[in-house]
Amino acid sequence: MSDPQAPKDELEGTEQPFVSHLIELRDRLIRALLAVVVVFVGLCIWPSPSGLYDILAAPLVRYLPAGATLIATNVISPLLVPLKITLLGAFMVALPYVLWQAWAFVAPGLYNHEKRLVLPLVVSSTLLFFIGVAFCYFLVIPSMSQFIQSWAPQSITAAPDIEQYFGFVLTLFMVFGLAFEVPIVVVVLAHLGIVPIQKLREFRGYFIVLAFIIAAIVTPPDVISQLALAVPMCILYELGIIAASLMARNKPPPSDD
Repeated sequence: MSDPQAPKDELEGTEQPFVSHLIELRDRLIRALLAVVVVFVGLCIWPSPSGLYDILAAPLVRYLPAGATLIATNVISPLLVPLKITLLGAFMVALPYVLWQAWAFVAPGLYNHEKRLVLPLVVSSTLLFFIGVAFCYFLVIPSMSQFIQSWAPQSITAAPDIEQYFGFVLTLFMVFGLAFEVPIVVVVLAHLGIVPIQKLREFRGYFIVLAFIIAAIVTPPDVISQLALAVPMCILYELGIIAASLMARNKPPPSDD
């Protein structure tokens, strides 16, 4: 016999059959996929795959020698690469809706205190990823392209392959997007009690060294891109510690119930 004085479970009565969960998951995956397809079709109309590729290539083309262009060494590259870029752009534009569908699927199974943590983390991590990609596109790639071309011998005519350039830029986008997630990692580690805030502060010097090592490994061998990755990572680590400290200060005391 249940104790009438026992606290009521927040999730009591919300259980659903396994098949219902599968049906809901299927429906939300279809909605997310349709959102990507709709955005993809829209981007194919405007600014078009070739227009998107021109936008992506602009930071490099701007610093190529006069008359130099990107080249395609594969027969289908002029068609395939712009379509890949359009699909990637469609996914990024639809990402907030895709994440919302994921949140709507898992939210009913979370307690209220978990919802208060997860939703802000999902929103902030998405914004930070986009900021990292924008930082890479508007600052890192142009600066790196200018630096490389300024050191290139006059006898060399630069003509990068479009597939290699797409892979290179995509890698940089992922690197900088993930690097800007440092505050989220710090906040989660501190909030869950995995690493105390004081230990995170003590690890600050080691993280600076680690950030420069990571930047030297994952970025091209030029000083500008390495500094552009390592310095923001160090700043974001410090911001993560500040955010974790504020959350710990405002965290309500555990209930005695």
